[in-house]
Amino acid sequence: MIFDSADLAAIWLTVKLASVTTVLLLLLGTPLAWWLARTRSTWRGPIGAVVALPLVLPPTVLGFYLLVAMGPNGFIGQLTQALGLGTLPFSFAGLVVGSLLYSMPFVVQPLQNAFAAIGERPLEAAATLRAGPWDSFFHVALPLARPGFVTASILGFAHTVGEFGVVLMIGGNIPEKTRVVSVQIYDHVEAMEYAQAHWLAGGMLLFSFLVLLMLYGSRFRQGWQG
Repeated sequence: MIFDSADLAAIWLTVKLASVTTVLLLLLGTPLAWWLARTRSTWRGPIGAVVALPLVLPPTVLGFYLLVAMGPNGFIGQLTQALGLGTLPFSFAGLVVGSLLYSMPFVVQPLQNAFAAIGERPLEAAATLRAGPWDSFFHVALPLARPGFVTASILGFAHTVGEFGVVLMIGGNIPEKTRVVSVQIYDHVEAMEYAQAHWLAGGMLLFSFLVLLMLYGSRFRQGWQG
């Protein structure tokens, strides 16, 4: 068998984490991207910088501060303990929180660009037909921004699959609980199990290529249709 039970468990956990993270990021990132694309507030710059911070911040730095914040003495940890939820580090929920922050720019920025590209004219035309703000958003903006949602979904999912530093800092290396594919590859290399590492790493390489192929293929079709 190419993959043993530990490898399959890591693959399943990675797919689960990436799926949950992508769905939550689309739900949370859509209103944020809409606001960033349309607001003239002075807060736009600082908030946009915070969203983009994971693009330049070392993953271990982000993971460290999240570990401190979600620990027993951190403000998030104290809140979750007061709510009877315990602490989030070394749990799947903790991985989700870390993944949300680490993959946020890969979802918010494509959506923001898609919303900004719509311009004012379609929304003004909808307003002349007595469409309210919510009608304009759901029936005009969202359909026109569909390419941005495709890009955001692909990038958000793929980026979460490839996480290592953040998930290792927050989740550690607990089998079937926090050990994702990237950590499993690291374990194989540490144990000098290069054959197993090759299979998992090769699968990640193929997955990354297919993701980019889908992304560039969709952009080519959009450009051709346009």
